[in-house]
Amino acid sequence: MPKKTNFSELQTERYKFKPQLPSVLSKGAPFIQIKQGAATSSQGNQEQIKEMFPNTYGMALAGFKKGANSAARKKKITVGVVLSGGQAPGGHNVIAGLFDGLKKANKKNVLIGFIGGPSGIIRDECKILEKDLLHEYRNTGGFDCIQSGRTKIETIEHLLAAKATFQGEKIDALVIIGGDDSNTNAAVIAEFAKKENIPVSVIGVPKTIDGDLKNDFIEASFGFDTATKIYSELAGNICRDANSAQKYWHFIRLMGRSASHITLEVGFKTQPNVVLIGEEVKEKNKTLAQVIDDLAEIVIARAQNGKNFGVILVPEGLIEFIPEFKELINALNDILSQDSAEFSSAVLSDKDKKEIASSKLPPHLSALLNSLPNHIAMELLLDRDPHGNVVVSQIETEKLLIGMLKKRLAELKKEGKFDGKFAANYHFFGYEGRCGIPSNFDANYSYALGYSAAILALNNLSGYMASVRNLTKPASQWTCGGIPITMLLHLERRKGEDKPVIKKALVDLNDKPFKAFERMRKSWAQNEDYIFPGPIQYFGPKSIVDMTTKTLQYEQN
Repeated sequence: MPKKTNFSELQTERYKFKPQLPSVLSKGAPFIQIKQGAATSSQGNQEQIKEMFPNTYGMALAGFKKGANSAARKKKITVGVVLSGGQAPGGHNVIAGLFDGLKKANKKNVLIGFIGGPSGIIRDECKILEKDLLHEYRNTGGFDCIQSGRTKIETIEHLLAAKATFQGEKIDALVIIGGDDSNTNAAVIAEFAKKENIPVSVIGVPKTIDGDLKNDFIEASFGFDTATKIYSELAGNICRDANSAQKYWHFIRLMGRSASHITLEVGFKTQPNVVLIGEEVKEKNKTLAQVIDDLAEIVIARAQNGKNFGVILVPEGLIEFIPEFKELINALNDILSQDSAEFSSAVLSDKDKKEIASSKLPPHLSALLNSLPNHIAMELLLDRDPHGNVVVSQIETEKLLIGMLKKRLAELKKEGKFDGKFAANYHFFGYEGRCGIPSNFDANYSYALGYSAAILALNNLSGYMASVRNLTKPASQWTCGGIPITMLLHLERRKGEDKPVIKKALVDLNDKPFKAFERMRKSWAQNEDYIFPGPIQYFGPKSIVDMTTKTLQYEQN
């Protein structure tokens, strides 16, 4: 138990939780052998990716199986770990699993934490992670043990600085805990290390509450389960409030920059009246006006039954899924990348920036930009994140929808097609879900990922991402291994040029989860089928405390 005393009763009890390891990991690295699988190829652009990653492309899948591995016990190594990107519940347990996996193999193994994300590697700012320190962070939310950051190690200057740090700290392996961009960065560093004959293994761990880092080998990213349970408690509370007051439409925007996984999962858990799925909007090539008409149809139908209230879930990245907006955002990304100095002038007003951007756009996109409310247009012109992406969390899509829907309903009322009432409230749930105390599932899953990363490091596997599968089964039955990061790559346009990145996993409209949603949503729209899941449960029946996400259940059942 930690010596600090400023903890809640719940947090004190959570320190006592012992994550359950998959059976294959239970005896530690000296009793785990690497089982080589099939060779791999990238998700797309195979020839170009192979040319960019000649030393790490095409590596075989790596599975774990029980068996003696004496080399793992004899070997003393020093491993560096870094948290990269936004916070997600379970990050501390990845570090704890990594630490325990290393110490189980050899008590002399050392774990070093780089402070403040990848920039800590560049600056060589780190600390040794000891048992007593980690006791304070086991089964807790947040990334505050070593903090995080969004720096990318990709320029030759950064890579050479990382090389100097590896050599100075005598690092044998680096574990990067992050999302798709961060693990792309891990692939870049692994390739550089092999090219330069730097004896460092680079290993990734899949982290993102957005849920868009997934495939056949990464069934879920840690943090998604906890975050969606937190959002579902809040959304369920609003559903109950809506049904109690029966006078407001609540628009809830949920985190998820590039995919609608969170929105779909919260939809399953709470069954609100409308769940907008960005991928469906894109597939059906809908304009913003058509999205508004769809919402108006549901509002009118409920009003005809005397129901002037409801709850609507909106994915954070919806605006990017509307084809006309996606085209506009891509064009603005290129403009802001090429002419950043022109837009950064302190003397420019919002009106000036909008006019400059408009003048550089083709006519149809210029017209679209000028048709938007001024505050939405300016949100599209905000500074980009370090990866060149628009910061969609700052675009208040729910307010845009409310404003346009209110205008459309007023038009329909004049035409005699709507005689109900429409009053709306708006909410955005984002940061609320990033640092919650991890659910039992995430505590177990993230710990197993960290432990698996230790096994990969002890076996000198580089350019791999830890993989834990079979997640709807009890933790003891999970299967573990590693997958080459290059198999997840393809080319995307970033900052005006093609870049290798991990392909984001979007909601598949032909997969079981979306098909299940399609069967239910008509009833949700017409009725009050609301579910009120309440807070995360850490103690009680296994059916409650160990349950996985609805998405996983649909995918694997």
